[in-house]
Amino acid sequence: MISTAIRVARVGSAAELAAAVLMVAGFPALMLAALVPSVPAFAAAAAVTYLADHYLHRKGSYLINRLGKVRAGLSIRFLIRQLLLVLLLARLSLADNLIYYGAIACFIAFYGLQAPHGALVQLIRNRRRMPVATRNVDLKSRIRIPDAPPRRLLHRSAEKMLHLDLAAVVGILLAAQLKSSLIGFIGIGITVALATLYVLTLVPYVRGRKIPPNAERVLAAVDDWLGEYQPETVLYFSGSKDSAYQVNMWLDTMEKLDSKPLIILRERAILNNLAPTTVPVICVPGGVHLMNLDLSTVRVALYAANVGKNIHLLRVPTMKHVFIGHGDSDKLASVNPFSKVYDEVWTAGRAGRDRYAIADVGVRDDDIVEVGRPQLAPIQPWQGVPEDRIPTVLYAPTWEGWDGNPGNTSIVLAGENIVRKLVAADPPVRVLYKPHPFTGTVSKEAGAAHQRITALVRKAAAERAMDPRFVADTAAQAQAKAELDRIEARLAQLSGAGGDRGDEAEATREGLVDVARHEEVARLRAEWNDAYWRSFPDWEHRVITGAEPRLYDCFNVSDAMVSDISSVVSDFIASGKPYAVTDSAEVGVEEFKRNNTAVRAAVILSNSAKELGELLSAVRDPAADPLAEDRKELKQYLLGPDEPTSLEQFNTAVANLALKAETRNVGQQSRDAAALAEAETELANAVPGQRVSTAGDTDGVGTG
Repeated sequence: MISTAIRVARVGSAAELAAAVLMVAGFPALMLAALVPSVPAFAAAAAVTYLADHYLHRKGSYLINRLGKVRAGLSIRFLIRQLLLVLLLARLSLADNLIYYGAIACFIAFYGLQAPHGALVQLIRNRRRMPVATRNVDLKSRIRIPDAPPRRLLHRSAEKMLHLDLAAVVGILLAAQLKSSLIGFIGIGITVALATLYVLTLVPYVRGRKIPPNAERVLAAVDDWLGEYQPETVLYFSGSKDSAYQVNMWLDTMEKLDSKPLIILRERAILNNLAPTTVPVICVPGGVHLMNLDLSTVRVALYAANVGKNIHLLRVPTMKHVFIGHGDSDKLASVNPFSKVYDEVWTAGRAGRDRYAIADVGVRDDDIVEVGRPQLAPIQPWQGVPEDRIPTVLYAPTWEGWDGNPGNTSIVLAGENIVRKLVAADPPVRVLYKPHPFTGTVSKEAGAAHQRITALVRKAAAERAMDPRFVADTAAQAQAKAELDRIEARLAQLSGAGGDRGDEAEATREGLVDVARHEEVARLRAEWNDAYWRSFPDWEHRVITGAEPRLYDCFNVSDAMVSDISSVVSDFIASGKPYAVTDSAEVGVEEFKRNNTAVRAAVILSNSAKELGELLSAVRDPAADPLAEDRKELKQYLLGPDEPTSLEQFNTAVANLALKAETRNVGQQSRDAAALAEAETELANAVPGQRVSTAGDTDGVGTG
C-alpha cells in the first residue's frame, strides 16, 4: 500500500510521502484554525507546513516540481499561509487593531521585494554564465574571472527569501495571543529588514568587477589558448545529460592518443556529468561561437553520436570527420543512414562492416575502418580456473526495458531457475549476481524477481559459510577490510580536495586538473578493487550493486557469465571465457542465433535453465569445451584481432586520417596559390587601359 502510494506520488521514500501528506493536509488545517479561530492550532499547522515544505525542497522531491505546474508553487503556498493569517486576525476581531494593518502592509512590502530579488538572482546567473565553459584550459592567466557569489546567496534563493516571513508570522501570532502589538511589529520589522538586506547584498554582483568579461573577450582568450595548445584530434559530443556515458566511455582513449586531444561539448549538462579527465574540454553551447573558434590545427574530428548539432563542426573542410559511435551491437542505431556524412566510419571488427553492407544505407565499404574497441582493454583474457579455488559464475541480467517484451530480460521468467541451479551445482561454483541498476523501475514483476533472487543468493551464502568444507582466512580478510577503510578514507579526502568550485565561471577559472591527484585516484581505485575481492572468501556467493566494483572488474574475477542480449555480452566476449545467454522469449536456438550475432558462440538457455550444465562443464574442463574455437572466431569477428592492440589500431587510424586531411589541405593551398599566380600573370600581361576579364564576363556577347 505504502509502496504504491510512493510510486503514484513520485516520491523517493516513506519519509517524503509522509512530508507530502502533512504539507497538503496542513493548509486545510490552517484554514480551519483561522475560522475557529485558534492561535495555537494555527501556529501548529503553520509549523507543520513550513517544516514539510522545507524537507521536500531539501530532498529535491518531484512533488514540489509538480505543485508548481498546477499553480500551487512555492510563492503561492507562502501567500496562502499569509492570507490565512490575516483571516485569523479578522476572526479574532483584530481588524481595527494596528497589528492587522501592519500585517497587511508587511506582506505587501515583502512581496514587493520579491521582484527585485528574483530579477537580481536571475541577472547574476545570466551574467556569470560563460559563452564557453572549460576544463583543463588555462583561461585564468588570460582573463580575469571574479569569484562566484557566496553559495548561500543563490542556492535555493527563492525558498530562502520566502522563509524570511517567518519572523513576521511568529511575531503576529504572538501579538494575537498576548494582545500586544509591539512584539508583532518587532517581527514585521525583522522580516522587512532582512528581505531588504538580502536584496541590497545581491546588488554588487551585477556590476563592475564582480561579473566575468563579456563573450567577445572570453572567446578571444579561448582562441589564444587554442593557438598555443594547437589541438590535433577532437572528440565532439552533443546530447542530453543522460547520454553523458557515451562520451565518458571515450575519455581514457582520448587521454592515450598520440596526437594532441581536445573534447568539444555542446551542452552544459554534459559538462557537469563528465567524468574526471586530463584532456582539455571546451563546452560551446552556441553554434555561432563554435563556428568562430580557431580550430585550424585540428585534422581529425571524432563523433560519438549522430545528432543534429554535428553539422556545426561537419561544415569545416580542413579536418576529416569520423563516426566512432558509443557501442557496437546489432541494433538499427549502429547502421544509421546519417553515417554517410562522415569521411570514415570506424567499427570494432568485421561485424560492423558487414552490418553496413547488409543494411545498404549508403556507407561505402572503402570508408569503413576496423579499429577494435579500446574501451575493452581492462578486460583480462581467461587463463582457466586455478586449482586452489572453485569457479565463479557471474549472473548479469539486463533490465526489463520500456516495452514489456519478455525477451528483454531473463530475470522475470528464468532468473530464479538460473540462480537455484548455480548455487546447487556439484561440484560447487561461486555465484556473483550483478543486476542492471534500472531493474524493477518499470516492471513490478522484475522488481519482485530481483528481490527473490537476492534472497536466494544471500541464503546460499549463509549456508555455505556454515559448511565445514569451506574455510575462510579471517586474518587475510580483516587485513583486506582495513585496506578498504584506508583507501576509502583517502579517496574521500581527495574528492574534497578540490573544494567547491562555485558556479560555471569559477569552475572554468579553476578547472585545471591536478594530474598527480588524478593519477593517485586511479591508482587507489585499482587498489580498492583488489582489496574488495580479498575482503571475503573466494567461494562466497555475492550480490553486487552500485557503481563499485565495476562490471569489467566482475568480468575479471569470473570464469563464466550468464546474461541477456545487451552490450554486456558483446563486451564479455573480449575475455574469451564461456558464456550463456537466455532466450527469454523462447524464439528457438537457431532463430535466436540468426538474429543476434553475439550469441553465436554462447550456450543458449531456455527459461528452465536446464542447459546450464553445458556452461559449467566448459568451465571445469576447458579442453572439452565445444565452443572454444567458436568464441575465438566470434571475438575476432566482432572486436578485431588481439594484435596490434585496439589502442594501437585506433592511433594508427587517427594518424592515417590526419595525413589525408593534411594532404587535402596542402593540395587546396597549392590550387589557391596557382589560381592567384595565374590571376597576377594575367593582370601583368594586360594592355594598359584594357579591362581584364573575370569569371562571368561574356566579352559583350549576348549582353544586349
